[in-house]
Amino acid sequence: MYPHMVSTVSASSTSQASSRQYLPAAETQSPNQSLLPLTAQVNGQDHLEIGGCDVVELVAKFGSPLYILDESTLREACCQYRQAFERYYPGESLIVYASKAWNCLAICAIAAQEGIGIDVVSGGELYTALKAGAAAETLYFHGNNKSVAELRLGLEAGCRIVVDNWHELKTLSALASEQGQRATILLRLTPGIECHTHEYIRTGHIDSKFGFDPDQLTEVFEFVAQQPSLHCLGLHAHIGSQIFELQPHQDLGSVLVQWLQTAASYGISISELDVGGGLGIRYTEADDPPSIEAWAQTVCQSVAAACESQGIALPRLLCEPGRSLVGPACVTAYSVGSQKTVPGIRTYVAVDGGMSDNPRPITYQSAYRALAASQMSAPLSQTVTLAGKHCESGDVIIQSAQLPPLAAGEVVVIPATGAYNYSMASNYNRVPRPAAVLVNQGQASLILQRETYADLIRQDCLPEQLRA
Repeated sequence: MYPHMVSTVSASSTSQASSRQYLPAAETQSPNQSLLPLTAQVNGQDHLEIGGCDVVELVAKFGSPLYILDESTLREACCQYRQAFERYYPGESLIVYASKAWNCLAICAIAAQEGIGIDVVSGGELYTALKAGAAAETLYFHGNNKSVAELRLGLEAGCRIVVDNWHELKTLSALASEQGQRATILLRLTPGIECHTHEYIRTGHIDSKFGFDPDQLTEVFEFVAQQPSLHCLGLHAHIGSQIFELQPHQDLGSVLVQWLQTAASYGISISELDVGGGLGIRYTEADDPPSIEAWAQTVCQSVAAACESQGIALPRLLCEPGRSLVGPACVTAYSVGSQKTVPGIRTYVAVDGGMSDNPRPITYQSAYRALAASQMSAPLSQTVTLAGKHCESGDVIIQSAQLPPLAAGEVVVIPATGAYNYSMASNYNRVPRPAAVLVNQGQASLILQRETYADLIRQDCLPEQLRA
């Protein structure tokens, strides 16, 4: 048995040749519960294969570091969310991709093709989604400090604007009035629900920079009801990210329905409730998140039950998954470089990327798993520290990685890197950002070009007095 595999093989894989055995991702489960994309397998060369493409060959062709996005896994997650909401919610629903997880033309286009909306949090994300062909009415514009220019862009585009605070509410009302428009808005409210996740990604508790506080509801609803330039169709709340608990999401449903009733008492007819996202994924085998199905069932039944108990019509129900859609669909491939052994302490194995393409370990102390893509059946005989190439002691991807002996040039893969890796990538040390490819049925399509050194200085300006 391959060290990177489990002994069970799904029924769907039994027709594969014996030299191609599926990895744990191919078990019948939700994409967010997998370490690797659903199409991952080992080929006859003992190489990791994703989307029918040999990862080692992809690195040889496109270079490394390389983001490898499996189209089938991404589309399957979209489908599971859609079908689960159709199954468990008696009313209308809409899945909205939280594109801050990874916003680029290709991913926005896939979301649009899958019939889901897109949540954007900046003018740049909104611009990208529109250029990808997404319909404006399916776009939800979030953010706690949108500029006047961004609000104008949202108004011109005709997207839904999720209003976060008093400054934005009053500014938007004035802008819409000046332009003779009526802004379609949702109000973001802070539910006061806490959950067990990293403090940087908890957004539902009262001490948060996001949303109106519950004690402001009366004043907010009174103001909105008096503004002819505002059409408030919905309420939004979000409790955080990378959450494994279901109870906080169940609690959120009843809170939103209570707010809906409060809005109605001010003459505001709320037709949409947006529960946000937050479902966690597996980064290592120790992670045990709920399935997409279980999460959707909890959310849908909570809102439906709260509406039934109050005798009110079902609103359109929205959710905004990001990480659980795109996270498990991508891996990052690196090439091994130098190694250093500190006797009695540790062995460092350096790769050609690190904190510039994946800042999550140094930012959130996030844990990952590593695989040797070029020798999948080799015994995991050593524990090493997988280090990045940047001039920073904290640039460590995995502190204790179980891997076979590796030579320079071999390929190492980190699963579950689709969310908040490229989107938070930087040019630290003036390292160009990686390329990304979309793989499907043996075809690899470039969706992000690798930056060049010329790209790094494209925005630089050299004053005349500094020229040689």
